Amino acid sequence: MFYHIKELQYPAKPDRPDPVFARKLQEVLGGQFGEISVAMQYLFQGFNVRMDGKYKDLLMDVGTEELAHIEMLATMIARLLDNAPPGQLEEAANDPIMAAIIGGMNPQHAIVNGLGAAPKDSNGNSWSADYIIASGNLLADFRANLNAESQGRLQVARLYEMTSDRGVKDMLSFLIARDTMHQNMWLAAIEELEAKEGVVVPSTFPRHLEKQQVAYDFYNFSQGEASAEGRWAHGPSIDGCSNFCYVQNPPAYGGIPHLNPAPAYTFDTNFHIPPSLC
Repeated sequence: MFYHIKELQYPAKPDRPDPVFARKLQEVLGGQFGEISVAMQYLFQGFNVRMDGKYKDLLMDVGTEELAHIEMLATMIARLLDNAPPGQLEEAANDPIMAAIIGGMNPQHAIVNGLGAAPKDSNGNSWSADYIIASGNLLADFRANLNAESQGRLQVARLYEMTSDRGVKDMLSFLIARDTMHQNMWLAAIEELEAKEGVVVPSTFPRHLEKQQVAYDFYNFSQGEASAEGRWAHGPSIDGCSNFCYVQNPPAYGGIPHLNPAPAYTFDTNFHIPPSLC
C-alpha cells in the first residue's frame, strides 16, 4: 500500500519559465536512466523478493523515494512550462530569437500534455518497461542499480551545467546528492552480498560444469598489447579462485563451420548446378 503525502520531498520551483529546459529535464524523468526507470526497477525488485528482511525493505524504501523524485521533476517541468509561448508561433516566423526558443521546445508539452510533464525522454520517446531489470538475483540486480544511479547522476550533473536558473540548480543539487547516497548504498549492499556469496553471479552454479580452462583467460582482440597492463590480465582473480592469464593470440577452438545444404523447398543458394530452368 502506498500513501501520498502532498508536500514535495524538496522544492521544485524555477526562477522563471523555460520550455526548452523543460524538454531537457524530460530525459531524467522518462529516459532510460531517469527516475521512472529507477522507481520501477527498485519496486519490482522489491515486489519479487521472496524473503522478508532488510533487502526487501531497502528496495521498497528507495523505490518509494524515487516516486517522490518523479513528482518533483514533473512539478518542475510544469512550472518551466508556465506561460510557454506556443501561441506566438506566427511571431516566431519573423523573429529569429523567438524561433530558436520555440524550436527547442517540445510541442507535445503544449499539444498533448497541456503544459505538463509526460513519461517520455527528451526526444519524446515513450518510457519503456524494457529499461528495467528485476532478475530475482539480488547481487546481479544491485549491480544493475549501481549502474542506473551512476548514469542518472551523470545526466543530472550535465543538466546542472546547462542552466543558470537558481531554482532549477537547487533542485538538481538535491537529486545529485541523493544519487551520491544511492551509489554508496548499492556499493555497500553489493559488498555485503559479495562477502556472503562471492563476486561471480550466480554463485551457486556448479563450477565443474563450466569450461574452467577458459574461465580466467583475458583475450587480446585489439592491435597492440595495451590491455595487458590492466589488473584483469595478470595476478590473482578477483574471486580468489584462480589467476588471470593474458592470451596474446586467442585460439579458435571451434574450427571452420560447414553447414549441410538446405533442402530444396527452401530455395536457398547451395552452390550446386541447378536443374534446367526451362
